[in-house]
Amino acid sequence: MGTETKVFLPDLGDFHDVSVIEVLVSPGDRVAAEGSLITLESDKATMEIPSPHAGTVTEVAVKVGDKINQGHLIAVLDVEDATARPADAAAPAVPAPPEPAAEEVEQVQAPAPAPTPAAARLPGEKEPLPRPVIARPSDAPVKRAHASPAVRRFARELGVALDLVRGSGAKGRVLKEDVQGYVKRVLTEGVPAPTAGGALSLPTAPEVDWARFGEVGEQALPRIRKLSGAHLHRCWLTVPHVTQFDEADITELEAFRQAQKADAGPQGVRITLMPFLMKAVTVCLRAMPQFNSALSADGERLIVRRYIHVGVAVDTPNGLVVPVIRDVDRKGILDLSRELADVSGRAREGKLLPGDMQGGCFSISSLGGIGGVQFTPIVNAPEVAILGVSRAAMRPVWNGAAFAPRLLLPFSLSYDHRVIDGAEGVRFTTLLGQLLGDVRRLLL
Repeated sequence: MGTETKVFLPDLGDFHDVSVIEVLVSPGDRVAAEGSLITLESDKATMEIPSPHAGTVTEVAVKVGDKINQGHLIAVLDVEDATARPADAAAPAVPAPPEPAAEEVEQVQAPAPAPTPAAARLPGEKEPLPRPVIARPSDAPVKRAHASPAVRRFARELGVALDLVRGSGAKGRVLKEDVQGYVKRVLTEGVPAPTAGGALSLPTAPEVDWARFGEVGEQALPRIRKLSGAHLHRCWLTVPHVTQFDEADITELEAFRQAQKADAGPQGVRITLMPFLMKAVTVCLRAMPQFNSALSADGERLIVRRYIHVGVAVDTPNGLVVPVIRDVDRKGILDLSRELADVSGRAREGKLLPGDMQGGCFSISSLGGIGGVQFTPIVNAPEVAILGVSRAAMRPVWNGAAFAPRLLLPFSLSYDHRVIDGAEGVRFTTLLGQLLGDVRRLLL
């Protein structure tokens, strides 16, 4: 016999009563270190909880449908390793890479318009096989639907009563495809379905048989891209966008950054332009707190944040994610550089936790490493503004006596016109340009 070790649910961040949707082990199973034990699902993410040790499962303390919180006993292992932790010790398990849900960055979101039912099948998504068995609206409601919080939210957005939908998942579980199939059937048969009161109905693009014009292929859209796409679509529809374009002379800033490489290199730190952008944005947010606010759900009040957490868009193989760097105003350039390198690496490896992408006050999206001159970033609601940065270029600038080569950085600020007007937008970009033009201003 080895050492009996109990595995408890670790801290998942701002989540409570998380549903168990899968139990992946049974008593007697051998499990490897970091092998998955259970799968949890909240309304924001799905995640697998790994085992902290290799061993044999002697007891499983949860079942599908349970709602658990931090410290809840998950399983008991017989660990043969003599160095295993003693019994009853809380295992510092770290959740496996989450599958972010459509609401992963949504915190203070105004009611979103309901997606048009005719667009139930997402672009690039194949028709689910086998076809879900859908109940007619005239049928007697089935028993209380078994569905995840994300599916329930999706059904509410479409105005669908889940009790009328028969699930095709395990043990009758209602899947997103079942809800989509129900809507399709309602439209096909001409039977009116319940709709969300006051929801905006938008026309959809017609179906096109592209194969008529030549050979085609089909590939599934990555999950992150589908979910972030739904969030961005919602933001674009619900936030009245205005974009202000400007540029900053970063000649001296770039010279300073290059000069610091010799000192930062031995410390294993790579200093990029992003930490300077974050610090400059911090000064602007302090000077103009309306940019560090969120609009209340009823649209009547502003929630002004006293902290500054900045989201940084990261391009990953599976799509765009926006991890949040916290308390930027309390950290120096080297600290921010280290944290950016760490969070960007975890983002590309798919190891971000749901809490890593929550609580942002303002976002920065930089395409300078790829190219481009200007672009219009979409406000990441419930934030009210976002900064887009393009590639800096050396250009001749008249200094009063002659043209001199200067490194100019184009940037664009998109903002929610319900909260910020044009004059405030220009003041923000002007101050940001001054701060980037003279890095010494960041010390004031």
